Amino acid sequence: MHRSAHLDTFARDHLPSRAQWPEFLASPDTRYPPRMNAAVELLDAMIERGHGDSIALINDDGRCTWRELAAQVDRIAHVLTGPMGLVPGNRVLLRGGNHPMMAACWLATVKAGLVAVATMPLLRAAELIQIADKAQVNAVLCDLKLRAEIDVGAGQCERLRGALFFNDGSGAADALESHFPRIDAPYMACNTASDDVALIAFTSGTTGQPKGTMHFHRDVIAMCDLFPRHVLKPVATDIFCGTPPLAFTFGLGGMLCFPMRVGAATLLLEGLTPEKLLAAIERHRATVVFTAPTFYRQMAPLLGRFDLKSLRASVSAGEALPDATRQLWREASGLEMIDGIGSTEMIHIFISSAGAEVRPGAIGKVVPGYEARIVDEHMNTLPPNTVGKLAVRGPTGCRYLADSRQSQYVRDGWNLPGDTFMVDEDGYFHYQARSDDMIISAGYNIAGPEVEAVLMAHETVAECGVVGVPDAERGQIVRAYVVARPGMIARHGGEPALAKVLQDYVKATIAPYKYPRSVVFRESLPRTETGKLQRFRLRQE
Repeated sequence: MHRSAHLDTFARDHLPSRAQWPEFLASPDTRYPPRMNAAVELLDAMIERGHGDSIALINDDGRCTWRELAAQVDRIAHVLTGPMGLVPGNRVLLRGGNHPMMAACWLATVKAGLVAVATMPLLRAAELIQIADKAQVNAVLCDLKLRAEIDVGAGQCERLRGALFFNDGSGAADALESHFPRIDAPYMACNTASDDVALIAFTSGTTGQPKGTMHFHRDVIAMCDLFPRHVLKPVATDIFCGTPPLAFTFGLGGMLCFPMRVGAATLLLEGLTPEKLLAAIERHRATVVFTAPTFYRQMAPLLGRFDLKSLRASVSAGEALPDATRQLWREASGLEMIDGIGSTEMIHIFISSAGAEVRPGAIGKVVPGYEARIVDEHMNTLPPNTVGKLAVRGPTGCRYLADSRQSQYVRDGWNLPGDTFMVDEDGYFHYQARSDDMIISAGYNIAGPEVEAVLMAHETVAECGVVGVPDAERGQIVRAYVVARPGMIARHGGEPALAKVLQDYVKATIAPYKYPRSVVFRESLPRTETGKLQRFRLRQE
């Protein structure tokens, strides 16, 4: 590794041992110098290439040029390393939706040599505390409208105190913007090594215990130079839009870094419904859309009401794309879906195909720069058309933050994303299922055991088991099988009423998208002789 610019060495000190890293492959597309700052590459370098007066970010309140974005990023970076007193390597928890200020805060954090820890807008205080403690965050930048959970968390966690809130023009002492009038100088970017940690992206995994995946400055740029370059093929005149949050690596790529790498513009909107997204594409003449299969299924019947002639590419990821949804979207829009599989651990998509390369029923082929194979339990390569575990490696890969699960994700130099696949004779990869207890609903990853833990804390619940069940609209939904304590069903007025109580309780305790949309009451749950819950038997039902 190259000489680090980090004065706070926490991130580098808590990388897994080199023996536990996957093998990283050299690629002609990802040859980078020893010293590189991802924010400089994405922003300042593009201004030097002549994009300064072009539009960089758009929302319904207006638009800003690349030069205006750079000035805002520099102001925020000055605040981070001035009034907030941060030094390179410190971690900054970012909390916000798809808004230009959230994008600017992320870029400023990286430019200053700090480590971005972006969090999903729907997370509750308990989840934010877990992340803050795991990453040992030193500061918080939060959208004012998401302040409530930070304030709750700050009462229990010192690391969430002293936050600055953006999109606050009140002039309050804790408003980020209140510091801007005293700042007018450009910011000198931190001279980071290409292998300094730039971000820690959290994924729940299957246990509900957050896993922090650490990615270097070079990894951020590498994700822009592989799937986009070889499959999506964006150009400077594109306007990107979509739904994945910037805190999700799918959104970080598709809604910020991919367009920036080529000088394109990004439309950042919050609170989107399928109808609102279609209206935004029409209104802003967007050309590329990123969202989950659920949205495409819901948008397809509405297309006749909107002028989408500007749209040239639609990308689906975040959950399995049913072939019926692909066909429905193609018939309605005339566009062949670009499907892809990636992971937070790999930072973005590594299997995909577009246009004439698309094959029905398959996600696609390996993105150039990556290698993938199907293996058995002993890491032996399986023959074509045999179902097994997906193994992948390339210029990016898994490095967990101080987590024993590193050895489960990486074996023999290969990353194991936890999916079962088969590959045909022509190299097309066909998704089969998740290999673990993760539930993927409308693009969200939901850990069944985490939902179980919340339900078990409710006074009415004696036992419970949580699994994903198929759903035509969302791919899967969360179903909770509950054994109620004696008398509790009657006390609450019957099963439907108690189910509603439990659903509201989960929504109020953890991110609302994790709540069980189906609650089934049982006298008992299937268990092994040693008392272990047999979730597979629940799934079979």
